[in-house]
Amino acid sequence: MSEQATLVLGQPSWRLASTNVEAFVTAQGGHLAPVTFDQNGGRFMPMAVVPWAEEPQDLNLPACTRALRGDFFCMPFGGNATVFNDEQHPPHGETANRCWSFESLENRDGRTTLHLSLETKVRRGRIDKRISLVDGENAVYSRHTISGANGPMSLGHHAMLKFPSEPESGLISTSPFLYGQVYPQPVERPEDKGYSCLQPGATFTSLAAVPTVFGKVADLSRYPARRGYEDVATVVSDPARPFAWTAAAFPAQGYAWFALKNPRVLRQTLFWFSNGGRHYAPWNGRHVDTLGIEELTSYFFQGLAESVRPNPISEAGHPTALFLNPNEPLEVRYIMAVARIPSTFGHVTEITASRDGVVLHSLDGQNIHACVDLTFLDD
Repeated sequence: MSEQATLVLGQPSWRLASTNVEAFVTAQGGHLAPVTFDQNGGRFMPMAVVPWAEEPQDLNLPACTRALRGDFFCMPFGGNATVFNDEQHPPHGETANRCWSFESLENRDGRTTLHLSLETKVRRGRIDKRISLVDGENAVYSRHTISGANGPMSLGHHAMLKFPSEPESGLISTSPFLYGQVYPQPVERPEDKGYSCLQPGATFTSLAAVPTVFGKVADLSRYPARRGYEDVATVVSDPARPFAWTAAAFPAQGYAWFALKNPRVLRQTLFWFSNGGRHYAPWNGRHVDTLGIEELTSYFFQGLAESVRPNPISEAGHPTALFLNPNEPLEVRYIMAVARIPSTFGHVTEITASRDGVVLHSLDGQNIHACVDLTFLDD
């Protein structure tokens, strides 16, 4: 198959498709979107693309911000404003900003795989990106193999979903978590043309009750909400579970989106509630109804230096960085998938393994099967 990339929503992108899913991956930064699940049925397209995607580009912005869409791999995760051991990484790392090299696009036995590679320069190493689709499944399999790099590293996936504009049209849930915390500073400040409303540094045990600066509590399990604000909160997954999950159910649309991960590699989930709280370019108050559901090992979005040194999450016993061994490649595996649900389904309360996939459970006892290969996540 051809290595030729075509222009999609402002970015040269490679296309891959299965019987159920069509997906595009940008050359710049390796961003995965748009993605159409159930393309022969309901055509569900949950991945977000920024409103400035096809506007004239401000080259002073990071390439990551210019291309921003869907899901992309970050290494190191975060802003990376602080130099670490003479390493100055761009926001979310070279992986989210530089152009990836095409290796192959193949279909074997009903499995289509796009293979890209990147030779990193700030910290020398190689990353092989493989995005796979399987005929008959509404799932995307992402595998990043990191080789040759040495030392501590924060990393993760940066998935972003676009929600219907109706308030609380999406229902958010996670597997049981060990610790939850709001970002310790305001994500945005009025003097910088931005606004946040969650109580900085507040800890919580349920997404449904998180303190705000107004003396009330916010229910983070229902979105869109809190129009005019940008906020971030992190939960720590339980590494004792065979797999961890996050989910966003859209009952009115008839679908649930869910993500599966190995919680010993991707230890936290960061929620970025982006609902019009940034009034500087290119955001200009128009990036709304978008939720980042970001699986990572990192200290929020601070960057490598802050993730490696002691911080409140690591001091609570939850690592915020991994160690890369140049002689032992690290594989970061991640699954995104969707399942059809009835309008009465509600929140996903648990995802369990089944013989040939997983079962999504609701509070009132409804059970929905989804065909997914869980063995993909094996250590």
